[in-house]
Amino acid sequence: MSVALIIQDVSEIEKKMQEAPDSSYEIGVAIGTYLPFAVLIPVAYLFYYYSKKRRDYK
Repeated sequence: MSVALIIQDVSEIEKKMQEAPDSSYEIGVAIGTYLPFAVLIPVAYLFYYYSKKRRDYK
């Protein structure tokens, strides 16, 4: 992922926050933006941990 794409994503999030009808929409945008990363990072670590553990037993 290039830096330009990350900056573009951040600007889109900021635009959604400014156009939000109320604060609960802002909270939903923040959760919807960051929650997938918060879930995928531990899942990726678990895959790494189990594959490393499995490789050590062979």
